[in-house]
Amino acid sequence: MNFFRFLFSKTLVIQLILAFLVGIFFVYLSLNFLKVITFHDKYQEVPDLKGINLVNLPQIIVDKNLRYEIIDSSKFTPNLPPLTIIEHLPSAGQLVKKNRKIYVTLNPSGYRKISVPDVVQITRRNAEVTLISVGFSIGEISYRDNIGKDMVLEMQYRGEPIEVGTLLQKKVEIDLVLGNGKRK
Repeated sequence: MNFFRFLFSKTLVIQLILAFLVGIFFVYLSLNFLKVITFHDKYQEVPDLKGINLVNLPQIIVDKNLRYEIIDSSKFTPNLPPLTIIEHLPSAGQLVKKNRKIYVTLNPSGYRKISVPDVVQITRRNAEVTLISVGFSIGEISYRDNIGKDMVLEMQYRGEPIEVGTLLQKKVEIDLVLGNGKRK
């Protein structure tokens, strides 16, 4: 019976109220302390880094009290100079705290190299579709006496014959030598 009397006593109620108030005070102090050490409400704007060369990037980042990390890029943008910033996260104008890491994507020095597919001894239409789907462009079309009309006899790059599997930059023009349907 003493236990039930203690549960409804004035002493227990006062102790619970004091514990609650001390808990609230502790939470209030903790939140204020966190605001101070995390620089709450102290933001700076991210500068627009698009188009800036990699050589100039470290000085700009240091001046703004930021850090950066380079993300590799496989997409070449021909209208921007090589080794310039294509995009960055967080983007320009966003508010960040000092010493925040900015992730930048660079424009590679050129298109990546890809392997030339085997299109010899297939029709012009299939060869063009295959080369374009891989990432090449079709250059000049020339004809040679051969019984296979519009069949690819040879592939050339800058006037020189190329072998299947040769690594060339994406978007280069590959010239095709086709049969004209006439016997020699």
